[in-house]
Amino acid sequence: MGRIIKWLFILALVGFVALAGYTFIGPFFGVDFAPIQTKTTVSIELNEK
Repeated sequence: MGRIIKWLFILALVGFVALAGYTFIGPFFGVDFAPIQTKTTVSIELNEK
């Protein structure tokens, strides 16, 4: 049981390091992490008393 938990921890750690590395190296390969920006307007009516 301890061996499985150890391997899962190592796998999670390697995955985290790989994901963190991809965020820094990704833009060099043309990956853009910026969200698509659109302007949204919503009209509201205020009830005056």
